Amino acid sequence: MVFSGLFFLTVFLPVSLILYYISKNRTYRNIVLTVMSLVFYAWGEPVYILLLLLTSAFVYIVALLIQQKAGTRSAKIYLITGITVIIAVLVFFKYSGFIAQNLSAIFKFKNPFNDIALPLGLSFYTFTCISYLADVYKKKTEAQRNFLDLLMYISVFFTVTSGPIRRYPDWVADIRSDRETWEKFNYGVHRFIIGLAKKAVIANTAGTLISSFTGTDYSRLSVQGAWIGILLFSLQIYFDFSGYSDMAIGLASMFGFSVNENFNYPYISKSATEFWRRWHITLGGFFRDYVYIPLGGNRKYRIRNLLVVWFLTGLWHGASWNFVIWGLYFFVLLLIEKAFLIKLFEKIPGIFSHIYFLLVMLIGWVLFYHTDLSQAVRYIGVMFGIKAASFSDPILTILFNNNVLFILTAVICTVPLGKFLKQQAEKLEYRLSKGHTDILNGIMIPLFNAALLILSIIFLVGDTYTPFLYFNF
Repeated sequence: MVFSGLFFLTVFLPVSLILYYISKNRTYRNIVLTVMSLVFYAWGEPVYILLLLLTSAFVYIVALLIQQKAGTRSAKIYLITGITVIIAVLVFFKYSGFIAQNLSAIFKFKNPFNDIALPLGLSFYTFTCISYLADVYKKKTEAQRNFLDLLMYISVFFTVTSGPIRRYPDWVADIRSDRETWEKFNYGVHRFIIGLAKKAVIANTAGTLISSFTGTDYSRLSVQGAWIGILLFSLQIYFDFSGYSDMAIGLASMFGFSVNENFNYPYISKSATEFWRRWHITLGGFFRDYVYIPLGGNRKYRIRNLLVVWFLTGLWHGASWNFVIWGLYFFVLLLIEKAFLIKLFEKIPGIFSHIYFLLVMLIGWVLFYHTDLSQAVRYIGVMFGIKAASFSDPILTILFNNNVLFILTAVICTVPLGKFLKQQAEKLEYRLSKGHTDILNGIMIPLFNAALLILSIIFLVGDTYTPFLYFNF
């Protein structure tokens, strides 16, 4: 089940909200949300619901043991044991085939592993569990004694499959409080619809256009097709994942919870360093707080620590060398920027640093897109005219002209223009009405939401099943 599926929109979400809000007791509401989350998770992969439950039970027990032995060597042993077991589960399901494949290539033996299906959301909820255990150990929060409340935190349906990665100290305040308000619900609906439109209207459309420009035979690929193709992929992955995050944040708000932002217009960045402050913010924060700083941060072995973080960042995205190379690519970029590029950019007009960023970002997405590194290298070569079939293609030119309005609209949506226009409209409304009316929030935004929802459903009805890209990771 996916957020952009018609069954979720027309059946699962309305039923969940009705059952949740007719329950007046706080405990009953939490139980409803937990049960519906387990139903959501089991809908696609019922066999792996047991793994989720066992992981949650294991984390529940280990956290209590850590708190019971707080300040002693035993607490550290429990922490290390807990994290080791969780990572072992992740490695088995996600990386065992990859490890065996590489070892068999080196030592020339037959690979005994068949592909193992990756449990839905495993990469995300394991990080949620690790951060919880670490925060209990650091005494940033108390271990949860109610197992159902902890299970809700780990399995809640609006973040379990693709994040954003939540921290327990940010979550625990909402568990037992009177968290629901009409303002939160309205905001949640608006945010969810924005995310749905990003996915259904922009990401899915960009995804269907990519192969039309790139094709499958790169010996026939033109320079024009290569650049437009990777531009479309950069739009697809941004609107797909940020759309999911918007929907997750919106759903959480409908149920009274607050979830941290995951994207902040990353494509307006002027460096790779800035990009990673804006892209997948919760993942970057996780690696900073639970890997980089414990390794020593900026205090000692900074380059080694950065290397470990970016190797793991790449590997986290997938069991393939292209993802590792993609992570190390950003490691090199960040080192160069910290060494001298950032200081240079401060002395020149911002347009030049932005052009630099867009160039290195698109090259990075080529590495991310191709699991075959030889194909990635060939594609990058074609982008710069090396072994390109031609500079332009008349058919692709026609195709581009037919879709130029969509591409321009998508590009415009990557910048905070809508946010700026909303702020200006609020200022204008306040001046005209002297603060006594609320036309924008009371009339215009609901109409905008309704129009966007109808448009998204039209696209979904005419579209094939297109799961979120980050479900693969």
